[in-house]
Amino acid sequence: MSGPLPVVLAGARGHGRWHLANLRRLAARNVVRLVGVCELTPLAEEELAGLGRPEQSDDLAGLLARTGAEAAVVCTPIHTHGDLGRDVARAGVHLLLEKPPTPSLAEFRQLADEVGQAGIACQIGFQSLGSDAIGAIRALIADGAIGAVRGIGAAGAWVREEAYWKRAPWGGHRTLNGRDVVDGVLTNPLAHAVATALRIEGADRDEDVAAIDLELYRVNDIDADDTSCARIRTTAGRPIVIAVTLAAEQPGEPYVVVHGETGRITFWYKADRVRLERTGHAPETADHGRTDLLANLVAHLREGEPLLVPLHRTGAFTRLVEAVRTAPEPVVLPGGAWHTEPGEHGPRRVIPGIDELTAAGAERLALYSELGAPWAGRLEAGS
Repeated sequence: MSGPLPVVLAGARGHGRWHLANLRRLAARNVVRLVGVCELTPLAEEELAGLGRPEQSDDLAGLLARTGAEAAVVCTPIHTHGDLGRDVARAGVHLLLEKPPTPSLAEFRQLADEVGQAGIACQIGFQSLGSDAIGAIRALIADGAIGAVRGIGAAGAWVREEAYWKRAPWGGHRTLNGRDVVDGVLTNPLAHAVATALRIEGADRDEDVAAIDLELYRVNDIDADDTSCARIRTTAGRPIVIAVTLAAEQPGEPYVVVHGETGRITFWYKADRVRLERTGHAPETADHGRTDLLANLVAHLREGEPLLVPLHRTGAFTRLVEAVRTAPEPVVLPGGAWHTEPGEHGPRRVIPGIDELTAAGAERLALYSELGAPWAGRLEAGS
């Protein structure tokens, strides 16, 4: 088939605005054509500028049937991903599903079954996995540029104001009205740190995870975690340690670092920037390109290009989601462990020293409790 791919967008507000802008960009290149928008409240004419007059409805299944869409982009609340993803699969429509794919491993496997039965393509919206840098890093590792890999660390220190958790009714919830949500720092805001580390390690499938240790904390008035760390042990035996927070002193760029016996590779995945440091050489920095995941889905359907983030290659990440979902409630840090500072739009809560702790976790492949954080205590969680 040729011509622009007809697409329906489910969820056009919040993060959905990013997808709307991306659809506008791809429509201008004649790659896609927006034929439908599924929202509870219809978009205004100015919100659809440059996108024609797509049909609007709050009924996704009906919209897919009426518009003849070949693909759907689903960017809806986390706890709806499984149901809406299965609706798209049953309609025989290809799917770009925003991360995290589902809030539980059981729903992930149900979705994978239906995607397989329907024979549709399903791409998951981990945009960092579209970076050309990942292939370059894996090639450096394979060529022995840093010697044998000892482990992979990831760090993310972000600033989020208290209002962030009120962005949506499900914000900061572990469950909502009996449905799993799991909107914690590891599983949603800084999920790319986890997924990127797993992809670089080549351990991104369900069966690649041997065990997971977690420490989940919070300082904000939410149910989910806002400051956490995890150690993922792969079946190959190498550790991946992720240390992240939304209560940083200063906003920082998240990164993944590969530790080798004779050097290291650091990847700032939002900037697609890689730095190679190795014994006996000056540091080398390179910027890389990135492939848009919707454009890749179109190229897969039209030209047979491999999908960059197929559903089954987010199974290991979903094992982490499941570990967070089934873990004990996050530990509430005492008032002495944090303070409030004014933010751009309101107050924010800050943990002194957390920026250095996230960096140390990625550097030393250690959990907060192992780094001596006074408020940290080891928590056990299954994989």
